[in-house]
Amino acid sequence: MDYKETINLPQTPFPMKADLARKEPEIQRFWEERKVYETLQKKLKGKQKYILHDGPPYANGHIHLGTALNKILKDIVIKYKSRKGFYSPFLPGWDCHGMPIEHQLFQELKISKSDINRVDFRKKAAAFALKFVKIQREEFKRLGVWGDWERPYLTLEKEYESEIINTFGKLATAGYIYKGFKPIYWCIQCETALAEAEVEYQDDSSPSIYVKFPVDPESLSKLSTLNSKLLTLTPDLIRGSTAFLIWTTTPWTLPGNTAIALHPDLEYAFVKTDNEVLILAKVLVKEVMEKAKIADYKILGEIKGKKFEGIKYMHPFMKSRGRIHPTRGLAKASPYDRKFLYSVILADFVSSSEGTGCVHSAPGHGEDDYRIGLKYHLPILSPVDEKGRFTKEVKEFEGIDVFSANKLITEKLRREGSLFFDEEITHSYPHCWRCRKPVIFRATAQWFLNVEHRNLREKLLAAVEKVTWVPKESKKKIKGMIKERPDWCLSRQRYWGVPLPIFYCKKCKKPVITQETIESIREKIEKNGSDIWFLKEAKEILPENFKCPYCGGKEFSKEKDILDVWFESGISHQAVLEKEAELGYPADLYLEAGDQHRGWFQTSLLTAVGTKNSIPFKTVLTYGFVVDSEGKKMSKSLGNAISPFEITERNGADILRLWTIFQDYQANIYVSKEILENIVSAYRTIR
Repeated sequence: MDYKETINLPQTPFPMKADLARKEPEIQRFWEERKVYETLQKKLKGKQKYILHDGPPYANGHIHLGTALNKILKDIVIKYKSRKGFYSPFLPGWDCHGMPIEHQLFQELKISKSDINRVDFRKKAAAFALKFVKIQREEFKRLGVWGDWERPYLTLEKEYESEIINTFGKLATAGYIYKGFKPIYWCIQCETALAEAEVEYQDDSSPSIYVKFPVDPESLSKLSTLNSKLLTLTPDLIRGSTAFLIWTTTPWTLPGNTAIALHPDLEYAFVKTDNEVLILAKVLVKEVMEKAKIADYKILGEIKGKKFEGIKYMHPFMKSRGRIHPTRGLAKASPYDRKFLYSVILADFVSSSEGTGCVHSAPGHGEDDYRIGLKYHLPILSPVDEKGRFTKEVKEFEGIDVFSANKLITEKLRREGSLFFDEEITHSYPHCWRCRKPVIFRATAQWFLNVEHRNLREKLLAAVEKVTWVPKESKKKIKGMIKERPDWCLSRQRYWGVPLPIFYCKKCKKPVITQETIESIREKIEKNGSDIWFLKEAKEILPENFKCPYCGGKEFSKEKDILDVWFESGISHQAVLEKEAELGYPADLYLEAGDQHRGWFQTSLLTAVGTKNSIPFKTVLTYGFVVDSEGKKMSKSLGNAISPFEITERNGADILRLWTIFQDYQANIYVSKEILENIVSAYRTIR
């Protein structure tokens, strides 16, 4: 089928010449005046559909080279499919809520969230997002991208917001949603919980400390009976100082310690150094002693890890002369000033490749620690507030932020003789995706989506097998992520987003989520927008004469947190594909960067399988990240960023499009001024 015959338009009046930067806007005006895109869609309507669903970018600033690449790739697919005779309309969208927009706006206003009323800020945020929707729309059009630009989908539209509430309600009433006290990623700069997809890993410098946790003398006697060599040494072991040697790069989590985890199948050695005996994995003894520059040491004996289960030890902060006895009543004890003993537990996640094989376990500050803590019924201590400062439970460091406390805690351990060795290391550490600051693991009460409920995890893995993944290796990537992913933390302690549609009964204190309440909220948001939640009292949003289903109470309060922005974009299959007549469900193609394996691809799958037991896409294509000629990520702070406008104003959008076509999308995509000059030369040859 001939392309020009399809749209039935005359040849463009602009023959191919140089000076693209000047000629291209004229060509684009010609397209708009003649309604080329609209005419093409009208001609192809009724033909077989091919739907590429647009993953919404954030309306928080000008487009960059990565977003330009994304839209050009999509435009190439749409135009190719249209030329092949498919009806392939393109409906662009924008993500208009969430931290990216809130963070950018707070920077412009030069205030924090405590300096402005929530409703006032939401009005400013809406105007800010809509401003950049218009700006980005023109920027995408300048790249020669075709689409229904006058009728995009926006996640802040009332109809879209009501569908967010509707989808959440379906998941909640089906039992997927729960409130739990567990450790999650927490940004102390943004003061909010983060999901897996909102965390980026960067190399960072951290303290690396090896700490001695004294063994309870009574437990030591029990241990020595398990090894004939140790039996004869028991008096010497008790008279000296015998301790488990743990390793950690987060000294600030030590106040939350409630166990030491050992691997059941590892051999643990009793290592004599001067006047003390240290217990650590035998395979790591040489490495640890070399780091500490200790040449004179001796292995007295060894015992399998599983034999240590239940052995008591003393927290190093409580180290003193004589034995410290357990105190009854954990609930009454301070998380920091505790005068009782904790026990050794067993865990398969303990590694023999680094550290000591003895893992300091703080269930309030880590996912693995939390899971094993549930198994052993350990206390979950998290004496850290939303700003990352120690609370009154940690008297000595109260009010000090955890990163500043690292050095203070290390010095305390050194003074008390509990520090064996310390150094600084550079390793990969989680950072907030918006403020780029290091995050912490902090146990708080949050709302979660249970990925085990109704066998959801296995259903997701089965769904992955039914999708075509391009490149093929990306299937293995997303399967691995789904297998390991924790429950989805849905609540955010921010201003700009759709509210969690949950009420609390003032009488029995229970959360209330029913089909009746969800429908009442959905109707009001569809009519008035999500601001209604923050403007009205609970009784004005609830159905008339509503009573608590648990106790019959009549007074309610509202949840203050908002929904994770990834939930909003994750339900676009419901709010857009199923609602827009010219589109259709499922999409033929989702096309995004490879980081969306843990972002939009996963959240779309979770919500679609959870609510409809269906798959929202047939094919998923991913591409690499834009990097400079040395393979470094493009960044303003590194000084290697190239703006797409720099290219279009100097050379024209066709140079950027040609650069896109020339790339091997399966790997990282290189760009530099030299590379672009080569593209210009190639263009001249083609011309």
